[in-house]
Amino acid sequence: MKSEHLRFPGARGQSLAARLDSPAGEPVAYALFAHCFTCSKDLKAAGWISSALTERGIAVLRFDFTGLGESEGDFAGTDFSSNVDDLVAAADFLRRERAAPGLLVGHSLGGCAVLAAAERIPEARAVSTIGAPSETEHLKKTLVRLLPDLEARGECEVHLGGRPFRVRRELLDDLTEDHLRGVLEKLHRALLIFHSPVDDIVGIDHARRLFEMAKHPKSFISLDTATHLLGEERDARYVGEVLAVWASRYLEGVKVDGETVPEIGKEGEVLVVGGAHGYAQEIVAHRHRLIAEQHVREAAKQRECADRHRQRRQRELHDHEAVE
Repeated sequence: MKSEHLRFPGARGQSLAARLDSPAGEPVAYALFAHCFTCSKDLKAAGWISSALTERGIAVLRFDFTGLGESEGDFAGTDFSSNVDDLVAAADFLRRERAAPGLLVGHSLGGCAVLAAAERIPEARAVSTIGAPSETEHLKKTLVRLLPDLEARGECEVHLGGRPFRVRRELLDDLTEDHLRGVLEKLHRALLIFHSPVDDIVGIDHARRLFEMAKHPKSFISLDTATHLLGEERDARYVGEVLAVWASRYLEGVKVDGETVPEIGKEGEVLVVGGAHGYAQEIVAHRHRLIAEQHVREAAKQRECADRHRQRRQRELHDHEAVE
């Protein structure tokens, strides 16, 4: 894996710090990673997830939101909407410099952000959330509990993860809006939800609500005993490895079990793979694969015909033995 430290202009003009992790060869796809609230691109879990993805040919861009990590700007002047705008700016940067992201990944509030940003990143074919809340008001309730006088004072300092952050009432106002209203129903992208049943920051019910609101194709993976921040390497790498395998269904050329999905046939050729006695056939056009299955009734008819043929053959053999 190779890493590049990059910078690009955020939605409000500040210079945002980014890190692009790439495989040794040419990437088969690009992913955009959104970190959790007040975290940074350098969170260990983000690095472990990125490493697992690059091992399978997917390059990952992770960056610091405005006012966090190595990025410019005043964190107190940001909100959820500005995070979504920064994500879109990051996708625009990738599109200009390398290739548009086909996969969006968001951790915690970053999960909400990638869901909200997806419709503005048309090339994204798959989205995944990790420990994400089902609505942004969850964070507002947390902040109000920690800072009961924030609304009255207008600005307060809060300690999160042992670090101080200035937050303003405008953040609460923005979080009150239902930013995910109707988003899941019209996502029109494959969705994979990761969540730990023992997450004590964002409860497992949030994953259930996200899953129920989403349309197919959608999937859910339980993270068993993992913490909200995926503090154990084995948990974070598990997320990255499962994510890569899942994404291979929607992104061309992703490595599965260490091998790159090969091109089959030449461009313009269409191959049909499948036995004459099966009920499913694989249609392959270059790197594109489709599964064609017969209708259930048609399959039942063929099974019935096969049973009659087998019974008739058994009777013929019995009659032949009787004659002998």
